[in-house]
Amino acid sequence: MLKIEISTVINRPVEEVFAVASNPEDYLKWSPGLVEVKKTSEGPVGVGTTWRLVRQALGQRLEGELELTEYEPNRKFTLDSKSRPFPGEARWTFDAVEGGTRVSVVLQAEPGGFFKLAEPLLRSFTKRTMETELANLKDLMEAHAL
Repeated sequence: MLKIEISTVINRPVEEVFAVASNPEDYLKWSPGLVEVKKTSEGPVGVGTTWRLVRQALGQRLEGELELTEYEPNRKFTLDSKSRPFPGEARWTFDAVEGGTRVSVVLQAEPGGFFKLAEPLLRSFTKRTMETELANLKDLMEAHAL
């Protein structure tokens, strides 16, 4: 099992940070390697909402489906992926702190096939990617670009 935990403080109110972070379609603005994200379900965002995404990573084009399995506005949400080769979930939490919002992300995944054999490399790559994504989100939000 691959488990990675990261966090940062973004100097913006919880409501604003949550609004951007809980919309995977906005990930294209701050997540390198993402090629496409499209909502595939009808209605407002909430538990059961789904998205299709395409990512270029480790020299491969990876396509997957995400489902929102937990959603408490301005507090937390969880995105679940059953897609191979990285089935797992990412749980995001948001806490108001002096001057902004602490954003914490816990990724748990069960890589399969070749990726299971290369788990130490995958762990390192995934952690660097997550840190870059969160730093990009912080920079863009604090610059009021999002």
